[in-house]
Amino acid sequence: MADRADRGALDALREAVRVSPDNLPLRRHLAEQLLDAGLLLDAENEFREALALAPGEAELATSLAEVFLRQGKHGAALAALARVGPGEGPAKAGLIVAKALVAEGDVAAARPRYWEAVARDAALADAEFEVRLGHSPVSEPALAHALADVAPPVDGPSEAVDEPKAGVTFADVAGMEQVKQSLRMKLLLPVQQPEMFAAYGKRAGGGVLLYGPPGCGKTHLARAAAGELGAAFMSVGLSDILDMYIGSSERNLHATFEAARRNRPCVLFFDEVDALAARRADMNRAHNRQIVNQFLAEMDGVESDANEGVLILAATNAPWYVDSAFRRPGRFDQLVFVPPPDMAARAAILALLCREVPLDELDFRAVSEATDGFAGADLKGVVDRAVEAKLQEAIRAGRPLPLSTADLMGAVRSARPTAVAEWMGTARNYVMHANESGVWDDLLPWLGGKRR
Repeated sequence: MADRADRGALDALREAVRVSPDNLPLRRHLAEQLLDAGLLLDAENEFREALALAPGEAELATSLAEVFLRQGKHGAALAALARVGPGEGPAKAGLIVAKALVAEGDVAAARPRYWEAVARDAALADAEFEVRLGHSPVSEPALAHALADVAPPVDGPSEAVDEPKAGVTFADVAGMEQVKQSLRMKLLLPVQQPEMFAAYGKRAGGGVLLYGPPGCGKTHLARAAAGELGAAFMSVGLSDILDMYIGSSERNLHATFEAARRNRPCVLFFDEVDALAARRADMNRAHNRQIVNQFLAEMDGVESDANEGVLILAATNAPWYVDSAFRRPGRFDQLVFVPPPDMAARAAILALLCREVPLDELDFRAVSEATDGFAGADLKGVVDRAVEAKLQEAIRAGRPLPLSTADLMGAVRSARPTAVAEWMGTARNYVMHANESGVWDDLLPWLGGKRR
């Protein structure tokens, strides 16, 4: 923070700017001094005013982005530099973009921006940040050679082993405390406290099946679990496994598990798993049944400790179509219902979505009350719509304008929830007519019923 002498100099600069508000060099100097003094909010305001005097100036945009980055407003930092492409503007712009992208979880996009910035200005090299990028600070070729050792076979699936999403943990998942606790006990704590679990004969590994309506955060939860643990993360889609040639899908599935085993601890995430693990009784082709058999064999492991340290997560909107054999102990023996957000969770989600947007005093509770039945994806659509409308106003005004409760409520009035109600209708049929074993009891409170 600034000492007394510094504050006196800053006050003098402020007075000079007040007297001459259109003096761009003077306002730029004040903004830079505020930034150096760590007065980030004041610096942000001055850089915004300077940009209003010189719209599109790359150096000012870079300085404003740096202020945002230091405040943790990573999305705002990226927005400030949206018009500064690779090789344009100050080299430092590329470094700021890279750091913001890593904080947002997009490590792959961050790498080329960082190395381009360092190539332009070697003084920007940051060995600690290079570790977060997953790169040796020695050289890019050396890293490429090292990564080749953990890559899947050429004829295997195309998915890559990703670093854990930087900055994405359970703190970034609003609500769902019971779901998070279930994942901690099943997936995280056995890795974090192996001695305690070993005393009870439990090892790290196993699987959890996340199910619930579309758009309620199942994939986000999986990434947050990997980030919470600091584990590698592999996201597997249908296109990574399924192949038209007989036997190829099974080989792809085996290669996927082998890649996860080489990179343990690893969170191996299967999205839309019902398509890979469907009930064999419903299949009319032996080839499809063989894929399910291969999946079951990989989850069991040829050796007793084959999957130790491989944490298998899967997500589905249709758990009732998953073969019951997957629910045996050691496989997906824990089903975790990821519910649509309740009112408190909706308010928390809205606050998270708006944390990097200029805000007025917002009543998130009022907005959450007006969005009953909205999934997390629906709420993101509401915020995106409100931000787009406010951005148009800001462009006309020539300066950033804060988002208000009225802006969000206006977006809510033009939005409709997508699939929660329809999904709950389908779930009600299974709870009412196919729940003899009690497997769907977690749904009862959401459908107006009671637990047994």
